[in-house]
Amino acid sequence: MADEAQTAENDTPNDPHTLARWRLVLGKCAEQHGICCSGGGAEAERIEQLVGFLFEPGGESSGQPSGGGRGRGGQGRGKTSAREGGSGDSQLTVPDWVDQVNELFPQQSKEVMQKELVRRRGIAELMEKPELLEKIEPNLDLVKTLLTHRELLNPKTRVLARKIIEQVVEELKRKMQVQIEQAITGAIRKDRHSPRKVYRNLDLKTTLRRNLKNFDQDSGKLLVDRVYFYAAERKKKPWHVIVVVDQSGSMLESAIFSAVMASIFAELPAVKTSLVLFDTQVVDLSDQVGQPVDVLLSIQLGGGTDIAKALVYANELVREPQRTIVVLITDFYEGGSEENLVAQTRLMADGGVRMIGLGALGYDTRPAYNKPTASKLTKVGMDVLVCTPEKLAECMAQIIRG
Repeated sequence: MADEAQTAENDTPNDPHTLARWRLVLGKCAEQHGICCSGGGAEAERIEQLVGFLFEPGGESSGQPSGGGRGRGGQGRGKTSAREGGSGDSQLTVPDWVDQVNELFPQQSKEVMQKELVRRRGIAELMEKPELLEKIEPNLDLVKTLLTHRELLNPKTRVLARKIIEQVVEELKRKMQVQIEQAITGAIRKDRHSPRKVYRNLDLKTTLRRNLKNFDQDSGKLLVDRVYFYAAERKKKPWHVIVVVDQSGSMLESAIFSAVMASIFAELPAVKTSLVLFDTQVVDLSDQVGQPVDVLLSIQLGGGTDIAKALVYANELVREPQRTIVVLITDFYEGGSEENLVAQTRLMADGGVRMIGLGALGYDTRPAYNKPTASKLTKVGMDVLVCTPEKLAECMAQIIRG
């Protein structure tokens, strides 16, 4: 940092405006080399105060929206930035900061800075003041913060928090829905064979109705140019997708995507969807699978982990193993017996259930999962992935197509 400051000083010794911009980039340490914001005018000093508010020492909030939950390998954001903030004439508060950022920065920059605000500081104040929460652009990081710290919500902010979560969930669903539906429904259609043209499959009603135009009044006969049959597999049971979600804090973002995906699956024809959350206990939320916001508000972050127990429960839901896909979303840090986990996975895979394990699900995920355990599960029949929702849908489509 000092070397960069020295380089900036040497390259632009007589350009106060450029030096002010370097000062905004480098932070307070640049002032030791005579690089300051004074040459950039009042606006540069205001920007420095706003940026410094995010990065000044001690600014990192103790409440992390994506921390490791149980301290078992999750990737918390405990790093503190090397950048230091400047000293303003007065101490900013979170409401003042939000108002000034909305005034000074364009939309894209504002969204980035608001995400940093949510991640670093002001959590309690955000959760207590609906008028402040309303000014923050709804985004995934804000949803994670609301879910992680929902015990801080008061009645007014709780109502607003639900609206924010609903808005972000709906945006995610719109983004994901078309490709997921196309992949799954297309595979299901190919999964169904052509109808067998035998008498027991004759669709007499449709045959008569579609050929009425061919009725010959002179002879009193119906001339049939096409005979319709029921599909031989019309009584075939639907595909059953069982989504099993780890409730640990490190898996929160993946859990959000899982809840949204499960709600999309639930709307597909010929697909039955079950949704199970787990820590050391198992909670079946299949009756809420079409209501992802309710599912997310039911998540209990923290606690232990018993993945094997969750798979035992999922196995109890299986009726047609050959037409069942279990999607397990977890970081694979087993709090119970790893031997039992491997044995249960082998039992289900050998029985015909298709097993998919996800170390992370989303668009910008940075997975931190137990690779040795995941590798053992791969050897006994589980496909372990880290992927986007669309990639998961394509993987499931390949399974359905056979």
